[in-house]
Amino acid sequence: MTAGTDARTTGEGASEGTGMYAPKPGAAPLPRMIATQAALETRMLLRNGEQLLLTVIIPTLLLVLFSAVDVVDTGEGKAVDFLAPGILALAVMSTAFTGQAIATGFERRYGVLKRLAASPLPRWGLMTAKTLSVLVTEVLQVLLVTVIALALGWSPEGNPLAVLLLLVLGTAAFSGLGLLMAGTLKAEATLAAANLVFLLLLVGGGVVVPLDKFPDAAQDLLGLLPISALSEGLRDVLQHGSGMPWGNLGILAVWAVVGLAAAGRFFRWE
Repeated sequence: MTAGTDARTTGEGASEGTGMYAPKPGAAPLPRMIATQAALETRMLLRNGEQLLLTVIIPTLLLVLFSAVDVVDTGEGKAVDFLAPGILALAVMSTAFTGQAIATGFERRYGVLKRLAASPLPRWGLMTAKTLSVLVTEVLQVLLVTVIALALGWSPEGNPLAVLLLLVLGTAAFSGLGLLMAGTLKAEATLAAANLVFLLLLVGGGVVVPLDKFPDAAQDLLGLLPISALSEGLRDVLQHGSGMPWGNLGILAVWAVVGLAAAGRFFRWE
């Protein structure tokens, strides 16, 4: 009786213990997976020296240098009032396009994307996490550029909603183009092409050199570029106090739709 009772008690305890500590296989909730992947992407981006050079050091140096030294004729008013909107646009491009294209291109080369695509996190969830990482980085960039520009005497004007729309559409446009490049070219080609495009758009996109310094025929073409639409749109709002820059918003919207659609269609995971 005692032995049976002991055996029964032991069996019940083991059963309870097994039930209490039994593993529950299965994926974590989707929002948690996306948030975790976004946090990982952000940490990796902020720890990368080349990414910090593109996203933080170069925009900051350009803002301080061209505000302090009269190298380019920026028109009437303080140089920083012209430069700050362009540097904000450059910060968006450096993160959403150049940095994302290079990082994603090498992840694709080394098979990271292929392995992540086989995980419980769906592919669209991975792209969402990358987008969230870009947005977090851009918030930090905007805060840094704004603080430095204000310290240099910047006096922004205009509608904050217009600024937000420009930054969001600019991010979407550059993200689509960056993912398209990373998903179709080899990693080394992506590295070279992304840096080359960054330099060309820095010079010819109205960031530090006004578009009216270029020939009339070139101005029309350069004005259709996403960096030009973003920098000129931000300048219209923040420097001149204009309302909604619908023309620039329209250009960015077209680039966003075309870039994201092309990335979704042609992106190769391996």
